[in-house]
Amino acid sequence: MEIIPSGSRPSTRPPAEYFTGAVRQDPVIEAAEPARVRAVNVTFEPGARTAWHTHPLGQTLVVTSGRGLAQVWGGPVREIGTGDVVWFPPGEKHWHGAAPDTAMAHLAIQEALDGKAVDWLEHVSDEQYRGA
Repeated sequence: MEIIPSGSRPSTRPPAEYFTGAVRQDPVIEAAEPARVRAVNVTFEPGARTAWHTHPLGQTLVVTSGRGLAQVWGGPVREIGTGDVVWFPPGEKHWHGAAPDTAMAHLAIQEALDGKAVDWLEHVSDEQYRGA
């Protein structure tokens, strides 16, 4: 058993090449092999969002506060809010982030395949974010 005391690991700002706007990440778990689970609490300020990306084994989001947006490639921008659970199947190109006027936080859970849990792609344009 391992207990990681709350607040014992620092928050981080993820690289700008993967996010637009002000985003904070707080680690939850990165289990040692043979386990594959990875989880992080992510907080997005209004208008902040991920770049397009995929996950080799899929991703689950649990929205813990606020209001946000999510989109899969070729689909409409969808609103998500506190208590919603969002599942992206393996390899599905998508993005997610805060609504334009409201912050949003979520728990992001994904598994790593051969040590890799995400493949980052291009930034989401302002037009894509607005659903144009």
